[in-house]
Amino acid sequence: MSRPRPLPLDPIEEAHRQWVGHGWGEVADGMAAVTSLVRAQQIVMARVDEALKPTGLTFSRYELLMLLSFSKTGTLPMAKASARLQVHPTSVTNTVDRLEAAELVERVPHPSDRRTTLIEITDAGRALAAKATEELNTRVFALPGLPPDRLHTLLQLLAEFRYAAGDFDTGEGTARWSAGTTT
Repeated sequence: MSRPRPLPLDPIEEAHRQWVGHGWGEVADGMAAVTSLVRAQQIVMARVDEALKPTGLTFSRYELLMLLSFSKTGTLPMAKASARLQVHPTSVTNTVDRLEAAELVERVPHPSDRRTTLIEITDAGRALAAKATEELNTRVFALPGLPPDRLHTLLQLLAEFRYAAGDFDTGEGTARWSAGTTT
């Protein structure tokens, strides 16, 4: 993937300057942080989309295939998949619809609970997930854009942000990227 030509200035830094100039200095850092996170997400997703393009998968479909492939039986209830992916059940239903149409997963009845539908990965789904993982590992995950020590710092900061937002709760234990831990 070719890199776009860089802008001659940092637009987020300029927005920060404008925020301060308009009297919003007390929230300018927060605006810059949020805007930087959104822009970073756009950059990362462009790289992910490019790597997944040959597989025909979107990142949400890839995530569901990997979730299923990591499960002991290759199956999960729809509700559990929704919770683990942290998305609305409707989103999982739409993703399953697309994957099922491509014969990468199938819906199967739960053996002991008639109210529950299981999602089961097919052999074709496993094979495509493995191919997609190889692409992502090589083209995106191996080259995250930061050296290892800075990447660890970023992971610590993002874990702190996510924890404060209620994204997860490790209870009494420490999260992998808590401040002061090492890899």
